[in-house]
Amino acid sequence: MAEPSTSNRSNAPSSDGSPISNLAPDHLFSILLLLPVDSIVSFSMTCKKFRTLACSDALWESICRREWGPTSVDALKSSDYREGGLPWMKMYNRVLHLESVAWHNLSEMGGGEMLLPSPRASHSLNFVSDCLVLFGGGCEGGRHLDDTWVAYIGKDFRRRLKWQRVNSGSPSGRFGHTCVVIGDFLVLFGGINDLGNRQNDTWVGKVAWHETLGITLLWRLLDVGSVVPPARGAHAACCIDDRKMVVHGGIELYGLRLGDTWVLELSENFCLGRWHEVVTHPSPPACSGHSLTCIGGSRTVLFGGRGLGLEVLNDVWLLDLSEGNGTWVQLFYELSDIPEGVCLPRVGHSANLVLGGRLLIHGGEDSYRHRKNDLWVLDIKAIASSVRFQSIQANSWKRLNSKGYKPNGRSFHRACADHSGRYLYIYGGMVDGLIQPAESPSLRFDGELFLAELMLQL
Repeated sequence: MAEPSTSNRSNAPSSDGSPISNLAPDHLFSILLLLPVDSIVSFSMTCKKFRTLACSDALWESICRREWGPTSVDALKSSDYREGGLPWMKMYNRVLHLESVAWHNLSEMGGGEMLLPSPRASHSLNFVSDCLVLFGGGCEGGRHLDDTWVAYIGKDFRRRLKWQRVNSGSPSGRFGHTCVVIGDFLVLFGGINDLGNRQNDTWVGKVAWHETLGITLLWRLLDVGSVVPPARGAHAACCIDDRKMVVHGGIELYGLRLGDTWVLELSENFCLGRWHEVVTHPSPPACSGHSLTCIGGSRTVLFGGRGLGLEVLNDVWLLDLSEGNGTWVQLFYELSDIPEGVCLPRVGHSANLVLGGRLLIHGGEDSYRHRKNDLWVLDIKAIASSVRFQSIQANSWKRLNSKGYKPNGRSFHRACADHSGRYLYIYGGMVDGLIQPAESPSLRFDGELFLAELMLQL
């Protein structure tokens, strides 16, 4: 989107005599908010009177709220980036033309005597109540972890983090579980322990502040009744409608991959939950190590994973639960039409909704277990408009440039975005490493925390 010029145009048509020129500014404001951005820009070029309104900061803040959601805009307003008073129209343009991500190694900012979580993979990492919450995972020797760690972030996104281990009714040790944020609560499901046993229990966690104890987190087992999904690990999950969790796929006992979809509906006080299965045709194939990301309301996007034949996938599926039992729709695209698109198939990646309505995909591994450190964005608007034709245009995908510190390629790490969607926190995972320079590459678990910052510059 090009920003309209604010200079006078001698040949611009006059609005005198036009019925629209007689509308009250607040009525015209409401009408503009119903239009697509390109139409608003075109309207601003008709005359000076309309240009003043169509370029106003109040209108563009409302447009950003409409396009990105109120949570992102409110978080940006309170962040350092908005302290300089950057107009919202310029902010919109910078987000629209996102090209790069800047990496920061937050682990290097800590002191040598700080207490830190141990290296791990297939854990959970969430941003809730202005805190990072880390739970469980797997470590060297195939052992599970049962620890919960919390670090306060607040509004200083590059602050020196102080991890605090909390012990308050934690779930049993596991890896390959899922944990999603619903309001101010964490909802955890499933996972695998170091004996290979799969879990299907559901836990609820709540972060709180104590004057004497500091940050606390209380986990409790959720009463979900007698109907529960089969036990599993390496599945995918996300929150929808601010009160539900969707779970898909994973690996059950004996290594069988699953292709079922379940929804957990929570009571208002989060004391009870009820599971039900979503049965629809078509539906995604059985897979594990994939991602499931809410893109607003009752819609979620599934990407990648490993299939029944151990093949690594690049499938994109859209689940819409707004009506009836819901529908799954596969959205097709040609890898050959996307620059560097051959790199897209992956498993063990992260996929988060970030500022501007984009799905940010990071890392993972391919069918040869080559670990990746690339960043891709998929335009969510393109997904919404693609459902009718069941295809995604090649220009809906974009590979972002990386600046600053460049982490090693990794898989089965975890990532979460802050409330603005501009900052992405990434912890752990499996990375390639050398035991000795002369030896062949080995696999190791990583224990570093990174911040990926969207570079909003033209």
